Amino acid sequence: MEKKTGQISVQTQNIFPIIKKWLYSEHDIFLRELVSNACDAITKRQALSLGKNVEVPEGKTVVIIDEKKKTICIEDNGIGMTEEEVERYITNLAFSGAEEFVEKMKEAGAQTHQDDIIGKFGLGLYSAFMVADKVEVHTLSMNENAQAVKWVCEGETEYSLEGGSRTDVGTSITLWINEESAEFLQSFKTREVLGRYCDFMPYPIVIRDLAAEEREAQTEEKNKKDALEKGNEYIPPAKTDDIINQTKPLWKKDPTSIKDDEYKSFFAELFPMEPPPLFWIHLNVDHPFTLQGILYFPKLNPHRPVQENSIKLYCKQVFVSDNMKNVIPDFLGLLKGVIDSTDIPLNVSRSSLQGDPNVKKISNYIVKKVADALKKLCRDDRKRYEEIWPDISLFVKYGSLGDSKFDEVIRPSVLFKNNEGTFFTMEEYKKSIPEPLREKVGDKILTYQAESGHEALISQLQEEGISCLEIDNIIDPHFTQHVEMHPKGDLKPKFCPIDTEVENLLQGEKNEEMEKKIKSLLLEVFDIKEDKKEDGESKEKDKDRDTVVSSDSDTLGVEVKSLKTVHAPAYFKIDHQMKRFQEMTKAMGQTPFNRPLKKTLVVNPNNPLVQNALRLWEGEKKDLAKKICHHIQDLAHLSGEGFEEGQKDAFVRRSQDLVKELSNLAL
Repeated sequence: MEKKTGQISVQTQNIFPIIKKWLYSEHDIFLRELVSNACDAITKRQALSLGKNVEVPEGKTVVIIDEKKKTICIEDNGIGMTEEEVERYITNLAFSGAEEFVEKMKEAGAQTHQDDIIGKFGLGLYSAFMVADKVEVHTLSMNENAQAVKWVCEGETEYSLEGGSRTDVGTSITLWINEESAEFLQSFKTREVLGRYCDFMPYPIVIRDLAAEEREAQTEEKNKKDALEKGNEYIPPAKTDDIINQTKPLWKKDPTSIKDDEYKSFFAELFPMEPPPLFWIHLNVDHPFTLQGILYFPKLNPHRPVQENSIKLYCKQVFVSDNMKNVIPDFLGLLKGVIDSTDIPLNVSRSSLQGDPNVKKISNYIVKKVADALKKLCRDDRKRYEEIWPDISLFVKYGSLGDSKFDEVIRPSVLFKNNEGTFFTMEEYKKSIPEPLREKVGDKILTYQAESGHEALISQLQEEGISCLEIDNIIDPHFTQHVEMHPKGDLKPKFCPIDTEVENLLQGEKNEEMEKKIKSLLLEVFDIKEDKKEDGESKEKDKDRDTVVSSDSDTLGVEVKSLKTVHAPAYFKIDHQMKRFQEMTKAMGQTPFNRPLKKTLVVNPNNPLVQNALRLWEGEKKDLAKKICHHIQDLAHLSGEGFEEGQKDAFVRRSQDLVKELSNLAL
């Protein structure tokens, strides 16, 4: 053929600076683009050969690095191109032959190949100019009597097109690497890039480092010479292709044929520094969109921040991105794994996602699959579900807060643990309440925080057959409020800290005269000024509670409540609405509302220690009675959230004084 020259058909003369600086987010993507094009060419050749009943060699892409010549060559044995096709697909920038090829295959009656064609998105060949000063293409079409073609471009819009010397069907693209990109001439760098982007492409990818091969040849020649000089037979080492990819990744296989160990091994390949996953979900759908993948539930490490970008997006086995924010909701970002879909729209460089209705459909499908899998595990293997619950609870509750459809499916499977380690769903908790107390408890769920103490109250409630469920101060303030505001079905839960419900559930026989005397004692001992009504009676701060509040602070209150158990002399009740608000603002990274929490000391007049304090007071041993009253308050601190900073020393001094006085009386 005659040599031709011409200009690449583009809208601007400055297209190459745009490609180099702006089109692709990372320059190493040129390898992904060129190898993807090679895989497409192989797929096309195999598809056409099936229709013509012609045998073709096994598809293969070879990446050849020549450090001396400063070139990288990507060679395939795919369909090749004619002169006309080179002018159509290469010289008309960004014109992709993939869609046209698919249409031809449909017209010919082929059934299977649209999902196998990668290159309908990108500029492909022109990504080479991010790293190369010159690009040379040698190609030979599989068409009968086709002639080889050579196309050369040196980074400008001018190109040359002439007859080539290639004798095998396929295409080779040679890049003369510029100085700024010399790192790609190191085989370890090229191997790393190919491993990241092309690890699961459908045809073998072979790396050849000519400099390394030359060194190996010299070593082999020396070994051969040494062996012959010693009269030994020389057996050359076996040579095999250096294949860097897996042609059939696990997500492309039939889930029923995959063993657990294979899933775990695949996870270890993707995330080598992570412990084994808790469990996984295999995604496989072909209508109304195509989607395959595996999502793993990792074991969360509370001492390490959650790693973002742990779900890798592939398109036809080509790595695209690990930024899935536009594809899946935030809470699924806690998972790890891979998703492969041809229906997630990408921009022209395949480096970022574009808006499309399919994205929402795919997101909804993934959310539903995850929710259904968790629900099934809870139903079919409750023991296993409880074992992994501490690791997945944050994920589940976070998902319930952010996705109403996920919440609808998963809420009946949300677990809470009591102080003995027994797990309950919210429905199971309601059924666990003893029959005589069900009307009193209703839909209330009694809760405590691990650091809040209250072991004595928990023990007393357990004696009545009532469990108390543990909640945290991170996600549960948000989750419990969400459940209360958005009930599902007949259950309308109300999460109540145990200190607010003890007096309701353990109410004992009242002795009004004694309660009045004890209140009077506490008023004087704690120097609390009681507000008075006009008629001289005690003025209640809360119409539902007989609470006496200090006049110099709104943070301390006292109640006297008769309980039918006598184990604990007193406990603290706090303003949990305000505490929940503070925890929620803190968890959201906002400055917490610093108003001190109101605390109410609830004293049980049926406790012997409280009664003894009253007798000592009435017997004119007021000093000892005061010490016992303060000790009762200290016991309430100890059985609850403990002492605040600076209070422990005072507690030690008070305890020593009390024990000293009591021991003196005994001597």
